[in-house]
Amino acid sequence: MQPVVKWYRSPRMWVECFALFNLGGLAPDIFLAHSTNFFRHRTEYIPLVFSVLSPLVLIPAVVCLARGNLRWWRRLGFAVGWAAILIGITGLVWHLESQFFQRWTLASLVYAAPFAAPLAYTGIGLLLVMNRMVDAEALEWPQWVIFLALGGFLGNFVFSVTDHAQNGFYHVTEWIPVASSALAVGFMLVPLVMRINRSYLRFCLGLMLLQALVGLVGFGLHLHADVTGVGPTLFDRVVYGAPVFAPMLFPDLVLLAVIGIWGLYRRLPEGS
Repeated sequence: MQPVVKWYRSPRMWVECFALFNLGGLAPDIFLAHSTNFFRHRTEYIPLVFSVLSPLVLIPAVVCLARGNLRWWRRLGFAVGWAAILIGITGLVWHLESQFFQRWTLASLVYAAPFAAPLAYTGIGLLLVMNRMVDAEALEWPQWVIFLALGGFLGNFVFSVTDHAQNGFYHVTEWIPVASSALAVGFMLVPLVMRINRSYLRFCLGLMLLQALVGLVGFGLHLHADVTGVGPTLFDRVVYGAPVFAPMLFPDLVLLAVIGIWGLYRRLPEGS
């Protein structure tokens, strides 16, 4: 039995909480996204049910980690993690089959179901698996967290391009998340490929604040577009209009990136 973990001092615990709340938070997003076709295929209920049930499995896992019961923490987390990876990859293929595999055009990729969206499950699953397979005290642990956050920002870049391409970037502000996510990808890649110091990580923290601001402003703009848009009801405008939760991926990924930066910062020499 391991000693009790003080959760607020453990980056590993913060990663667990991040994965738990993200899996649960995907439920309303999945509900809105699949409501556009009234859950035409029964398989579309799979991610929704998984997002509702998986936090119920992860909560006891978090408790086990806090109490030092690593055996059950690993078992429960591996079960949820590998299932999330499988759902994400399977969802990616099904989304692409909606149009892209039939026409093989860039237009079909833009206007098909968001092909990269299911990879959110894969990313969270990889995070859970990594958290159990990599020593939390090793240098590789924060590097893996930063790598997965980097993958998320890369996904944000793809979403920002494809989603806004549907209306031809009608508003100039629609380029902001494209540039912002590209900037995040570039700066978060550096700690993985070359030696950096604490000053660089402090700069990255400032950059993350900018990413969070972009997400919050985007959320306000999407919400305003849905509220003032054209449609019989507000629910219809939210379902078929601007995806109101999509910009919140920015502040969400900022949380993960900050955990990784925090972990890496602790491993670098003071004064660097």
